[in-house]
Amino acid sequence: MTKFFFPAVEIVFPDDGIPRRAAFYLAAEEYVARTFPEGSYLFSWILNKTVVIGRNQVAHKELDIDFCRGNGIDIIRRKSGGGAVFADRNNIMWSLVTYGGDVETVFGVYSKRMADALTEVGVPVEVSGRNDILLENGRKICGNAFYHLTNRNIVHGTMLYDTTMELMQKSLLPAPEKLKARGVQSVRTRVGFIKDYYLGSIQELRSELTKVLCSRSLSFTSDDIREIEKIEATYYTDEYLWGNVSGIVETFSRHIDHCGEITISFSLLGSIIKDVTLSGDFFELEDAQSAFSTAFRGVPFTHKDLTDAVLTHHPERSIRGLSTSVLIDMLHT
Repeated sequence: MTKFFFPAVEIVFPDDGIPRRAAFYLAAEEYVARTFPEGSYLFSWILNKTVVIGRNQVAHKELDIDFCRGNGIDIIRRKSGGGAVFADRNNIMWSLVTYGGDVETVFGVYSKRMADALTEVGVPVEVSGRNDILLENGRKICGNAFYHLTNRNIVHGTMLYDTTMELMQKSLLPAPEKLKARGVQSVRTRVGFIKDYYLGSIQELRSELTKVLCSRSLSFTSDDIREIEKIEATYYTDEYLWGNVSGIVETFSRHIDHCGEITISFSLLGSIIKDVTLSGDFFELEDAQSAFSTAFRGVPFTHKDLTDAVLTHHPERSIRGLSTSVLIDMLHT
């Protein structure tokens, strides 16, 4: 079965000097899957600082969005499932587009072949669980995900040659249950780096692995790139980026001296506030429900955006005894 997928055809991107975001390469996967003849196609890509979140994830629960924005970390949502990953210039991203079939079989073959290729170039690894590749010390260096289209499958993965650990730790918010289940305490203790085993550069590793996994190459044309860019644009809409998972409610409640008990509940669609509900024993100076709804509806659920909404609309002025600073502090706890 492995031989059926590999060796693959390497897809080469034109060197047009344009810095590309993750969405461009994800769009390229879709383009290949929808338009190229049946077969297996592989390409790799390297990004500037980026967090890529899974199809069904809620952004504000997986990422520190304010930290990402403040540190120039791009945020992109992919169409495959799985968890959030951080990537920078020290990671290699891989994409395999192959024929349709049993997803688990394709997924397993890809992970096994990539692990074998790493071993061939001198990096001792093994496949673990449903989608991880681990070093011999048990630390994760590759995480993979898949996306199924009619008659085609896409598998893509992140390979850690090295990374800026502080940015990775502060941008991602791993679920405590996952850490507890794995018996570890942080992102730092879970990941390893290929550079500790491979003496060459990241570009040398990328080149070596491509030679192992591919038998020939095929280049995108300028027409291909234009079509890919059309698909790429669909990744940047607010509705797609922030998600459409419904039924999420975030609640803040506090007793405030000289004001009373206030509870603010935000109903979210993904990470966008769609509705606001107020309750408590406070006194209104005007229609507080209307003031808070006007201030917060349509706002991304991040500390910065909540703060900006307060400073722009001042909904606190509708409630007796509620100050700007206290409301902002309440929304940050």
